Amino acid sequence: MTATRRDFLRAGAAAGGGLLIATLVPSGALGALDDLAVAGTFEPNAFVRIGADGVITIIAKNPEVGQGVKTMLPMLVAEELDVPLAMVTVEQAMADEKRYGRQVAGGSTATPLNWEPMRKAGAAGRHLLLAAAAATWNVPVAECSTDGTGTVHHKASRRKLGYGALAARAATLPLPDAAGITLKDPKDFRVIGKPHAQVDARKIATGQPLFGIDVTVPGMKHAVFEKAPVFGAKVASANLDEIRALPGVTHAFVIPGTADLTGLLPGVAIVADTWWHARSARKRLRVQWAEHPTAQQSSAGYRATAQAAFAGAPQQVLKRSGDVTAAFAAAPTVVEATYEYPFLAHASLEPMNCTARWANGRMELWAPTQNPQPGRLQVAETLGIAPDAIDIHLVRGGGGFGRRLNNDYMVEAAWIAREAGVPVKLLWTREDDTQHDFYRPAGYHQLKGAVDAAGRLVAWQDHFVTFGESPTRTARAAGIGATEFPFGYVPHFSYGVSTMPLGVPTGFLRAPTSNAIAFVFQSFLDELAHAAKQDPVQFRLALLAELDANAPVARGEASPMSAERMRGVLQLVAEKSGWGKRSLPRGTGMGVGMHYSHRGYFAEVVQATVSPAGDLRVDKVWVAGDVGSQIINPSGALQQVQGSVLDGIGEALRQEITIEGGRVVQQSFDDFELLRITEAPPVEVHFRTTDVPPTGMGEPALPPVIPALANAIFAATGRRVRSLPLSRHDLRWG
Repeated sequence: MTATRRDFLRAGAAAGGGLLIATLVPSGALGALDDLAVAGTFEPNAFVRIGADGVITIIAKNPEVGQGVKTMLPMLVAEELDVPLAMVTVEQAMADEKRYGRQVAGGSTATPLNWEPMRKAGAAGRHLLLAAAAATWNVPVAECSTDGTGTVHHKASRRKLGYGALAARAATLPLPDAAGITLKDPKDFRVIGKPHAQVDARKIATGQPLFGIDVTVPGMKHAVFEKAPVFGAKVASANLDEIRALPGVTHAFVIPGTADLTGLLPGVAIVADTWWHARSARKRLRVQWAEHPTAQQSSAGYRATAQAAFAGAPQQVLKRSGDVTAAFAAAPTVVEATYEYPFLAHASLEPMNCTARWANGRMELWAPTQNPQPGRLQVAETLGIAPDAIDIHLVRGGGGFGRRLNNDYMVEAAWIAREAGVPVKLLWTREDDTQHDFYRPAGYHQLKGAVDAAGRLVAWQDHFVTFGESPTRTARAAGIGATEFPFGYVPHFSYGVSTMPLGVPTGFLRAPTSNAIAFVFQSFLDELAHAAKQDPVQFRLALLAELDANAPVARGEASPMSAERMRGVLQLVAEKSGWGKRSLPRGTGMGVGMHYSHRGYFAEVVQATVSPAGDLRVDKVWVAGDVGSQIINPSGALQQVQGSVLDGIGEALRQEITIEGGRVVQQSFDDFELLRITEAPPVEVHFRTTDVPPTGMGEPALPPVIPALANAIFAATGRRVRSLPLSRHDLRWG
């Protein structure tokens, strides 16, 4: 499908004589986004159906994994269609890029990509309905109006018609150019900006089947899949005859797999009448795994390699400005520190799962995926079939956090279903989920900073040791942006990178890269502020005033962060938290962190108390955010920010994935612990609006809370935390 840069609209008759409206945005119309918004066609579609019976249906095109997009996007349409959300029936779309355009839940992209197109879909519908009413009554369109209830009025004659009565006629009318469709003034919003419960909330609360784990299809069997603890190791032998003879087992076979850690790995599949039969048989399974070259890798080895790399120069300098060597030599105060953070698992509450049915040369999948189209292509390539021979039903995911951007479980289910010749539901165990994730990569930073006699930050140097084939080809989510803050705000600056090999699959975790970089950089900024004998908030505000418009950047590269917007949220959170005005007892401290990611600006203050014996309690978190001109669903926004903050605290407290012998040590929630309800502090959220289109909220609130907590611990105890998780540190001060 081709299109000009100007978006356009289509209308047609829906089944039953109703109205069907679609809005499309041509490829590239919104500019470059991030790693998740890949080059190529990007044409979001929003479909509105209005039946003759007055039922209004909005198709939710993007996957829902708890971020609220299945509610938020229909709100945009309902606003401009001028109907309450309560009148709308929301249906989840199939995975169909030809019809709906890019369908993805990741990168906090749903809001910026759909803010205007979805509203135009609703506005086009309202335009057609007004025109249909005017033609029915033989009056000028200007004399007709809507009232927010799904009704068109002609006030002069006191006539009115519901949308259902007008739908068939509206479908026959020509659409104007999209540029001629007027969107509401925000002051007239009735839906946008008002809190709305999630459209699936009642079904979730009453236990109705919504999630991938709930799917059943006729004739379905249950499958489990055993993979090697060392990623990618092949099956040397297995007691398959014994397994096939067990009660309820219908199939047991080896899957040869590939060496691609993102795809179908080698292993043994068991198919049985029930999941319990399959799981019980798996406990009897004995597999001898072939030797694998990465079996000698370990977290201790990675750390030792990083320390050795720090002794030399970085393999590559990503960004350099000024003369850091001279600046350090001249500065009266120089601070050096080494920071590190561990691998992390996603720990979605719903384990990975997929239901697959192979029939007549076609594969049908029911998948709680965040990224269905790459999954379709991966299944097609692995099975050797055409992508068009694959149908994907999008089902709600019980958490994603980036894990379901990878579709290995889809490929596994598809292979098993075709091999077994029956529909199967593949369900991972919690142990599978913990030990075969795409982990947030660990990282190691050797930092050096200098402040002058006036307390101004004049030099910054970071040697970052990470994972990859080379400094220019890092593992997924293991890199660093060359213009990451504070680049452009420090006159003498250097980012250097060294890499080491990795046999562990990595991937995007909520606020990828930022969730780690913020801890390191905002903690080190705190160290520099204290070394300069300055208040940490004032130190950051002063730094944000130092933007160098002439800082050298490569062609097409620029730091997108607005210093003004970041200063705004930092000042707001300082005000709301009473920063510097609270009298705190010994052992209680406040720390601050700020970060820009996924187009969102967030600053956060944590108050924490550490007992003399070293017991840590997070007392409260204050959050200030700027995601543009409009909070679309205040209820959903609050949930996303509070969830992000609590997620970040949970990561900081105890979470880590360690590698020994090339395999993951942790197995479940007993050794990869989530935040407990009793540990969750109050999270007070404030938004600052700015005159830019609204952006997403699923990720940018997480990164600042981790350094804010670490900085609060320093304020409370004088102990500086330079590695995570916090559970590894002795915080005693009494």
